[in-house]
Amino acid sequence: MASQTSGTPKSTAGAPDPVAAARAAAPGGGETVRVDSWIWSVRLVKTRAAGAAACKGGHVKVNGASAKPAHALRVGDEVRLRQPGLHERVVVVKRLLRKRVGAPVAVEAYVDNSPPPPPREVVAPVGMRDRGTGRPTKRDRRELERLRGIFGQGPDSGGE
Repeated sequence: MASQTSGTPKSTAGAPDPVAAARAAAPGGGETVRVDSWIWSVRLVKTRAAGAAACKGGHVKVNGASAKPAHALRVGDEVRLRQPGLHERVVVVKRLLRKRVGAPVAVEAYVDNSPPPPPREVVAPVGMRDRGTGRPTKRDRRELERLRGIFGQGPDSGGE
């Protein structure tokens, strides 16, 4: 019975305060932060190396100009980040962070002015058969060809 714990609840005793973590991650008064470090700390990229690579590749612009990874970022700057396969993120810096913080705290460090993503194109269903249904019959084949728009093409089209 020597291994019993005291009456304090476990969930609040060792949990760090997210606001305190953000204050600890912020630089001192009047300092700046590298742009590659900031976009990593606010979770716009997964790794700091990916942030530096995005800067080197010309995918990051600060106030309309291409930014190198060591570009000094200040509060109020507009950061544009083009992400592969996604749309462009446009954020305005509200708070400078040096270290990566939790997602709820990271969202408070910027104002997201990104345009909404373009609407997805409606894709017509492709004629697909379920696995294990066996070989298609002649009727099934003709329905698939009609769906795919192949009808009337090829040497056997019957147009003498």
